[in-house]
Parts: sequence; C-alpha cells; structure tokens
Amino acid sequence: MAYDNRLVAAKLRRWEKYLNNYFLPSWDQIPDFGLYMEQVIVLLKQHLDYLPPELKEDQFITAATINNYVRTKIMPGPVKKKYYRIHIAYLLMICTLKQGLSIALVHQMLPTDIPEDQVREIYENFAHRHKAAAVLFVEQVRSIAGSILEHEEPSPLGIERADELIETYAVLGSLSRLMAEKLMLLENRSLEEGFGENAENPPESAKKK
Repeated sequence: MAYDNRLVAAKLRRWEKYLNNYFLPSWDQIPDFGLYMEQVIVLLKQHLDYLPPELKEDQFITAATINNYVRTKIMPGPVKKKYYRIHIAYLLMICTLKQGLSIALVHQMLPTDIPEDQVREIYENFAHRHKAAAVLFVEQVRSIAGSILEHEEPSPLGIERADELIETYAVLGSLSRLMAEKLMLLENRSLEEGFGENAENPPESAKKK
C-alpha cells in the first residue's frame, strides 16, 4: 500500500485535535423533556460523529436499530413514544461500546432494571473514562507514530510508514477487544474457575491453592 506520510501525519494531527476537544455530554446536558425518534437520531449523530465521510454510512443510527434495542431489552422503552435523558444516556453508551464489543456483551455491561440514579452514576463514570481513554490514546499515537509525525523521538516499534501503522492498530484493536471480552467472562468466577482446567501457565499463587 502506498501512502504519503505527510498526508497521514496531517490526518493524525487533525484526529488528535478532534479527540482533545471531544467530550460526551454530561448527564445534565442531555435533554430530559422528551424527544421523538427523529429528534433522538439527530442528537446521536451530533454526539457520535466518529467516522470520516469516506466510510460513514448515510444512516449511522436508525429508528429500526433503536426499536431493536428496546425490543431486546438492551435499553428501556420510550414513554408514550418519547425518549428522555435516561434513554439517550443508554444510547450514547451502547453506540460507543458496540464499536469494540458485540451487542450481546454491551447488553451484559449495561443493566436496564436499575433506578435512574444508578444509570446516572454509570453514565457519568463512563463519560469520564471515555475522555481519559481518549487522552491516553492520543499519547499512544504520538509515540507509536513518532517517526511519521517527525517527532524527536522515533517510534518505539520502529514504524516509519503508514501501512505499518495501520497494521499495528489493526492488531491492537483486535487484542483490545479480545482482552475486554476475556475479562468480562471472569464475572462471578473464582481464581481457580477463571483459569480453567486447560490453563497452561497460571500464576504460582494459583498453583499453591
């Protein structure tokens, strides 16, 4: 694959600027006066406009998708066809998490049978972690793509071309999703159960028990 490193560097710098200025809305910034489906879709597109124009589908989130989330109880249902703060908070988290997890695991992470004050706590913690992760991601990109960005410190992975950077982040994305899924499978398991009978290298502490 042939890429112009200068073009890639410019795109990385714009992406860095975008992430440094991006925040999920706070709980109090989410409208709570009741929105109809069409208004919810417009709002979600404003807050979750991640994809570049070349890759973005015309319908990033659709009424059919939201109806399916309600039908499968991944989120609470609307009240007289209107969606309030609690519904939009669920949708913001669902649409963000499903970029890296299956919808089944997203459902497992977000219980729907809890009071609104607990949903608020979950959402506020999620928004905080989202911003912290974005900051860490920017720092990581600056380090890994150091040679492409022409920093004084070269890439610790020896990356000098855009195709190498793409391959690296494809692998990192796969490993990140795999780790999240594996950790979720440990829920409600003991140390011994977590390793299983076929674990090759459990830690010494586990072997002694």
